[in-house]
This record gives sequence, structure tokens and C-alpha cells, in this order.
Amino acid sequence: MKLLHKKNLFCWSQFDNDRNIDFHSYLWVRSEGNVVFDPLPLTDHDEKHLNSLGKVSHILISNSDHIRDAVKLAKLTGAKIYGPAGEKDSFPVQCAEWLGEAKGFIEGLDVYCLNGSKTEGELAFVIEGETLITGDLIRAHSGGKLCMLPGAKLQDLAVAKESVRRLASIPGIKAVLVGDGWPIFNNGEQILSELVAAI
Repeated sequence: MKLLHKKNLFCWSQFDNDRNIDFHSYLWVRSEGNVVFDPLPLTDHDEKHLNSLGKVSHILISNSDHIRDAVKLAKLTGAKIYGPAGEKDSFPVQCAEWLGEAKGFIEGLDVYCLNGSKTEGELAFVIEGETLITGDLIRAHSGGKLCMLPGAKLQDLAVAKESVRRLASIPGIKAVLVGDGWPIFNNGEQILSELVAAI
């Protein structure tokens, strides 16, 4: 796994040939139990690294297209899976809990519920007030610039834009860790504002 902009954040990635971008999974290391976001399959190297960083307690899934290897990771680590409440009736895997909007779901983590994306109630997460993790709605197909999921894949373009504006209005965001594409490690607020202006 790769160390990110903070010593307690890591990621592992998989290149997608169809889109010519990387898909990412993220790990937040914390003494109370580590949190994994949208887990891709692990290589042997990454599995050993993951295990060396402590016990995984939570697996958070932003939307049903990002389940990826969550079930296998849960069996491997004993962690509980948490999914979006908006997809509770159709989600293809069992979850320990269904998440909606929540400040301090666990200490240092806020959960945001997005509307208008390709799935109901897609989740985004803010770690320690300054690192935003997104699933599908906000992505980055080129370095240093964010974009939205294409309009043809959205349930409601106007509502999706409003969800993006809500995330962009969160004060203090320094980094934007996208599930699909290039992460942003600095000037997150500014780059989110540029996305809002572009849509």
C-alpha cells in the first residue's frame, strides 16, 4: 500500500483499462480499529502491509458499485461492513449497519449522503475534518482537476450538482481522495470550488 499525505492514511489501487484511470481503496489507521473504504482485491504484499498496521474494524462502502472485495476482506479481518442506507432494500451484500448523514459516526469521521448520483444515497466521508473521500459522483480523470460522473449515468443531474456543491461548502478540506482517478492532496477547497464553477 502507498502512504498518502498523512501518516495514518494509505491506499491501494487497480488500473481500469476501459477508463484509463486507477481505482483506489483507502485505509485510515486508528488505535481504536482501522477503517477501510471501498476495498479492492489485495495483493499478497498489500495484505501483509494491511495486517502489519493493526486490526481492521470497519469496512465502509460508498455505493453498491464499490463493494469490490468487501466480503472477502470482512472474512479475512473480522471487520463489519457498513453500506448506504439509500440502497438498503437492494444492496447485494449484508451490512452490519446502514449509513446516512452522520456527524461523528466514529470519532474523527463524518458521513455525508449524496443525492442524484447513479445510486440512491451514495456516501462520502470526511476524516479528521480535512480529508474528503468520494465514491463515484466526484472523480478525477486528469491530475489536479476534479470532475463529475457523466450526466448520462446520473439519476438527476440538477440534484447531483447540488450534492457536489454541498461537499464543496465543507470548510477546511485539504485533500480529496477519489475512488476513481487522481487523488488531490493539497488545496482541496480551491479545487472543489473550481469543480462547482465548472458544473
